[in-house]
Amino acid sequence: MIESKEQITQAAEHIAALQEEIGSVIVGQKTVVEQLLWCLLAGGHALLEGIPGLGKTMLVRTVADTISLQYSRIQFTPDLMPADITGTTLIDFTEQGAAGRSFQPGPIFGNLVLADEINRATPKTQSALLEAMQEGTVTAGGETRQLPRPFFVLATQNPIEQEGTYPLPEAQLDRFLLKIGVSYPTREELKEIVLRTTAAAQPRAQVKMTAEELTELQLYAKHILVADDVLDLAVRLVMMTHPAEADAPDDVKRYVRFGAGPRALQAIVAVSKVRALCSGKLHVSWSDIREVAVPALRHRVVLGYEAQAAGITTDQMTESILSALELTR
Repeated sequence: MIESKEQITQAAEHIAALQEEIGSVIVGQKTVVEQLLWCLLAGGHALLEGIPGLGKTMLVRTVADTISLQYSRIQFTPDLMPADITGTTLIDFTEQGAAGRSFQPGPIFGNLVLADEINRATPKTQSALLEAMQEGTVTAGGETRQLPRPFFVLATQNPIEQEGTYPLPEAQLDRFLLKIGVSYPTREELKEIVLRTTAAAQPRAQVKMTAEELTELQLYAKHILVADDVLDLAVRLVMMTHPAEADAPDDVKRYVRFGAGPRALQAIVAVSKVRALCSGKLHVSWSDIREVAVPALRHRVVLGYEAQAAGITTDQMTESILSALELTR
């Protein structure tokens, strides 16, 4: 429970120190790091999308190093089976020849699980993550087992490679709190990356936060206040992603097939609370809603064929809705 403004200030400073430590290893990508921390502090999962070589895997590993979490990596391939993720039951024999059963946990049993190139696995294997992401449990060998807490899935995918990939269905995409776009570095950042990675000594992040401290910050975020008028704006934002909505922008009515569901609103509010906490505020403002809207809706708004043909993106649709909201709020 938040008892004073000082607690919020200290929490914001702690998060800032964590972000700075990640920046000592990861060059640039400030927005990506910031949004990834939003996910963790909101207790959700993140999908990172970007071309190969942008440091997505290194970023996730660095976050695990700075927060002292048990890190686990799953490299998704077309021949990966669900049991390779969740674990399997083995039959053991004693010296007397008696048979017994034991469970061998899979790599999903970690605090921070990197699902690398998640769209390379078949839908059967992808679905093995659904229960883990939603319920925090794994059912294998007829038994349901609790995953360690805290538990996060950070998945990566390549947006330009299509051969040998299986696009994630909307139901699974909806389980990710945010979809984070990892962009190409600037000219100066590219030079700094080369200097760091080709040097004799490689930088390694230091622990700046324990799992217990992370859990405490998650609780702080839940106690950030949301005024009724701000919540109403968030509701309007989500409703305006639906083409049948009367006050939806013309672009939405023309290009969008299906709007965002209730999880989108939950994501926007939860992450806005975290952003307010990171800013040292006790309440959510419109600026918080605006900043989290794009990554929260990026994977939850389904565009039609006309939008794809015209090169229209969900980010553009979200910006159109935000502009319309700002004119009428």
